Amino acid sequence: MLTRRQVLAGVPLAAMAQTPKRPKIAAICTTYFKFSHSQHIVDRFLIGYGWNGDHHKPPMDLVSIWVDQQGRGDLAKSRVQEFPSTRMFSSIAEALTLGTSKLAVDGVLLIGEHGKYARNEKGQHKYPRYEFFKEIVKVFGSSGRSVPVFNDKHLSWNWDWAREMYDTSRKMGFALMAGSSLPVTYRTPQVEMPTGSKIREAMCVGYGGVDSYDFHALETAQCMVERRKGGESGVKSIEAFRGERFWTALEQGVWSRDLMISALCRSHTLKPSREGFNNDFPSIEAMKRLVRDPYAYVYEHSDGVKSSIVMMNGLIQDFNFAARIDGRTEPFSTQMYLPMPPARTTLANFFSPLTNNIETLFLTGKAPYPVERTLLTTGLTAAGVESLFQGQKKLDTPHLAQVTYAAPKDSTFWRT
Repeated sequence: MLTRRQVLAGVPLAAMAQTPKRPKIAAICTTYFKFSHSQHIVDRFLIGYGWNGDHHKPPMDLVSIWVDQQGRGDLAKSRVQEFPSTRMFSSIAEALTLGTSKLAVDGVLLIGEHGKYARNEKGQHKYPRYEFFKEIVKVFGSSGRSVPVFNDKHLSWNWDWAREMYDTSRKMGFALMAGSSLPVTYRTPQVEMPTGSKIREAMCVGYGGVDSYDFHALETAQCMVERRKGGESGVKSIEAFRGERFWTALEQGVWSRDLMISALCRSHTLKPSREGFNNDFPSIEAMKRLVRDPYAYVYEHSDGVKSSIVMMNGLIQDFNFAARIDGRTEPFSTQMYLPMPPARTTLANFFSPLTNNIETLFLTGKAPYPVERTLLTTGLTAAGVESLFQGQKKLDTPHLAQVTYAAPKDSTFWRT
């Protein structure tokens, strides 16, 4: 920076170092309460977060918040009181225009997770991400310009809407980023699928509920298998297995038992099958006793690679990946690490690398990893739920066979 003395000495004003413009960010949220996704993400933009041995504060300003449901425990009002540069608005349009007639922010957080929204007959939570997105792009259209948008988790519970969101971003020319925190969190061990690997079969063994958590498992698997030789070729079919049919499929080798065991051995939460022992590996009979409502999605990529997610509630509480790769005798495996309870809920440090990648989106105008990944996992989630709804019927997925893309050159998971 030039000093006053330098200016008086005749140094041209144009030579003065320019202060970089701090992007202005708007947060569009379903709800904002303690431990909600909105709190975990928006708070990090307001107060920063621990990052690589330092406390990092995003080089941007969160200037507006709109919240759809403000019930008991709402935090949004207290946040705007504590941070006067952040304002609450009564509509999505006002939050994006800052109360004017034109778009006045440089990036949008769309956090459509949590809140009291209906479920349909298939068990899908009808979060209004698509509806919020439509309001956002309406402002873009009327303003004659658009800015990057981050959409938390899958694009929509409805495939047609998700595809429309993707197509709209491409038509209007703005960067769209979406997805789970699992692909970018810590890994133990810290390994990446080698680019160009010849994968024969891949699997994520996880836990949680249909629609909400199977999406995380699908993202875990997809961020790895997309790096195979030829890139992602799309998915041509999917089949769900649940309850007794799950165990029959396991016994018949519908998915690899060896890969499942390899993934389970990466778990930090594997439940012992015998009281008094803390590290025994459960037999299949023990698993049947421990696991509550198991289910799996088995899907075939267009290039013939088989992928699966195997959800084993009651046995583990984490997400673990394993794959069979040509040229390797042993399975390639790792865990997408989540902090152990209760820190998983209270600190949720896996939101820190997600936020860091969102910053990259807003600073560069480019998504650090392809949104096509989440377009595909959104479709896989919906198709898996549909297979369950139709009595675990195998479904052809020609719409997902069209989702092809190349993996990012660089790894984006959080290395320590």
